[in-house]
Amino acid sequence: MNDTAKPVDPDILNAVPARYWQPLEDGRIQCDVCPRECKLHDGQRGLCFVRARRGDELVLTTYGRASGYCIDPIEKKPLNHFLPGTPVLSFGTAGCNLTCKFCQNWDISKSRQMDRLMDQAAPGAIAAAAQQTGCRSVAYTYNDPVIFLEYAVDVAAACHEMGIANVAVTAGYIKDAARQEFFQRMDAVNLDLKGFTEGFYHKLCTASLAAVQETAVYLVKERKCWVELTTLLIPGENDSEAEIEALTQWVCEALGPDVPLHFTAFHPDYKMMDKPRTPPETLIRAWKIGRKNGLHHVYTGNIHHQPTGSTYCPGCGTKVIGRDWHQLSDWGLGQGGHCTGCGTAIAGRFDPRPDTWGRQRKPIRLTDFARNWQAQQQAQ
Repeated sequence: MNDTAKPVDPDILNAVPARYWQPLEDGRIQCDVCPRECKLHDGQRGLCFVRARRGDELVLTTYGRASGYCIDPIEKKPLNHFLPGTPVLSFGTAGCNLTCKFCQNWDISKSRQMDRLMDQAAPGAIAAAAQQTGCRSVAYTYNDPVIFLEYAVDVAAACHEMGIANVAVTAGYIKDAARQEFFQRMDAVNLDLKGFTEGFYHKLCTASLAAVQETAVYLVKERKCWVELTTLLIPGENDSEAEIEALTQWVCEALGPDVPLHFTAFHPDYKMMDKPRTPPETLIRAWKIGRKNGLHHVYTGNIHHQPTGSTYCPGCGTKVIGRDWHQLSDWGLGQGGHCTGCGTAIAGRFDPRPDTWGRQRKPIRLTDFARNWQAQQQAQ
């Protein structure tokens, strides 16, 4: 008996086959979901932690397993132009394919303990839970969903079968072939544009700005799903006037003036505890720069400031949606999302009236929903 034999990882042993990989001449397997292209020996995990090699194949270790489920306001994603005021069923798994030192969900995205994945559910059970709790959409969030692609696309298909919309919250660090499948059934995306220099991405995320830009252009110009962008402004790292000028000009020119851009406040977290919180003045300055450079819909986030959190008609300047953090107030949109003052169409997806979910967050367990869903499946 070989006492030094490496124990088999049960999560890898029980994982499901993954897609987007290729064998290499040196015997390793290369994962082709994201530009990292992790090259793996048998039993080895990729940087994301959830994609791994088992024998001569790549597997996903988190299929059907989540770090938790919560009903959030859609504005928390943040999405300000997609079914305002509605609740969204949010979930994530473990791991991430970026290494952001400022991660504000680090307890989930940096988790290396699979026992954090306490709640399990089949794709159909998640869709049923959304329907039964009155959620108009399901959000793939908390950690980057591109790394659990196989699970996400199956959940997305189940949601569409029940009339539930799909929302991806992602950094967009994904290769072309995987990108096309992952976003195929996504109705809305909040793309995390973390900064606007390659130096920032390399230093703080070990990733590439160019790859994220490619995803943004693909989503807006080719996939044509609803897209909003978010940039967390970190003091001394990506908050200079020059960088914000360049970022907002690129968004306007490459993506168009109707793509909403959210500037959100940083708080000390994970490996950047030495940085101060983002002053509200920095966010308001960024808001002004974005508006000056032609963007119709710029927002500040993680602060209470209704003037820069609200939506204005690009035609007449009227406030059409009053918003303080995640709470809606004024509503000046008519049928089809048109300004009631001048008739200008506001870009996005709007109901005639907003829902009233407000700021509340409601954690839920999927166990009961999953049990009921399984019983229904067996009865059919």
